[in-house]
Amino acid sequence: MNMDDNLIELERPPIKETAVLVRLVLPSDSDDEVDESLAEMGQLAWTAGAEVACTVVQRRAKPCPGTLVGAGKADTIKAAVAELEADLVIFDSDLSPAQGAKLEKLLEVKVVDRTQLILDIFAMRAHTNEGKHQVELAQLQYMLPRLAGRGSVMRQQGGIGVRGPGEQKLEVDRRVIRQRIARLRGEIEHVRRSRHVQRKRRVQETVGTVALVGYTNAGKSSLLNAVTGAEVFVENKLFATLDPRTRRCKLPSQREVTLSDTVGFIRKLPHSLVAAFRATLEEVNQADLLLLVADAAHPAVEDHTRAVHDVLEEIGADDKPILMAFNKIDVAAGSRVRHLTWRHQPSVAVSARTGEGLNDLLEEIDRQLAATHRRVTVRIPQSQAGLVSRIHQSGRVLSQRYEDNAIILEAEVDHALEGQLRDYLAC
Repeated sequence: MNMDDNLIELERPPIKETAVLVRLVLPSDSDDEVDESLAEMGQLAWTAGAEVACTVVQRRAKPCPGTLVGAGKADTIKAAVAELEADLVIFDSDLSPAQGAKLEKLLEVKVVDRTQLILDIFAMRAHTNEGKHQVELAQLQYMLPRLAGRGSVMRQQGGIGVRGPGEQKLEVDRRVIRQRIARLRGEIEHVRRSRHVQRKRRVQETVGTVALVGYTNAGKSSLLNAVTGAEVFVENKLFATLDPRTRRCKLPSQREVTLSDTVGFIRKLPHSLVAAFRATLEEVNQADLLLLVADAAHPAVEDHTRAVHDVLEEIGADDKPILMAFNKIDVAAGSRVRHLTWRHQPSVAVSARTGEGLNDLLEEIDRQLAATHRRVTVRIPQSQAGLVSRIHQSGRVLSQRYEDNAIILEAEVDHALEGQLRDYLAC
């Protein structure tokens, strides 16, 4: 059996479904955390094509091993499903394979956990082969331990939770799925090597690199469009863009840099997704500067920022220089913006929509990159004029004069370019 023959196109028009949202509240959960998490789950459901018609909350000292929530609360959820004629139940937490199977049997309706919902959205949003492969890998890894005992209700109803490889017959042989996982990993590794070659070329060209990171829907793509004139897809939904985009930009000093948009982060981002998107996230690890874009108008902006730092730590990029860009200041209170920029340094307040603060942003990126540069004086033969052009393109030329058959430059250059100019450094 060739699994490729059974693959379904990942992108689908949204399917409107009615959902019951369930949240287990533990003693360690604050009321603000619960409210913010439920609001976020509502957004995730809406992005996936569902409308949350009812929210069921249970407070327990610890999760029920069999069904997460207690038996009585499970009956309450089942009654709500029947009354609302709901299509699915979404849990604001991750369910074990056994819990998911038991809940699906008890409730007689599709059961989707947080990870599965996010994977479903990623399946809709991936457009390139690279993105589709990475999402499919994460979905198959999620599906593999859940093949037994689940899926009959999902197969009958379709929709959320079964996009992409989730629409394949769940009885497909585990061996074939493992073969497909191995193949996807090989293809993603090929992408990783290709990106490494591209990054090596940029290093040789000594072009500075800036990676945009941030919580999903913070406005990274809008900011990239505003700064570079790119036409990256933008929509007011979570995970509107998954596929990375890199564009070139000239800073006020005339230094040329590349800006790379990356996948948006979210609290409790599934580990399988972080692992699957590692090839893409290597852009973050290799960047000279991280531009952390945050929604200044969002009430949970501080929590979102911490979540981004958590993911950066998970991928080993938490030691990179970070510049904060507080976006959407056109709809945020001025006092709030001033507090955020004072609290987080270095930072810039911007509006990708109106263009306010964009010049300040470029100047601050220039300053931050200059901090990683060193002032040198070089004597370059006129026969090596290409090096002079490279310094003008990627460094900052402070003075230039001609002497005999040589060009004398005083410039600020990064470590990579300094290494290439080692034979021409003036004593």
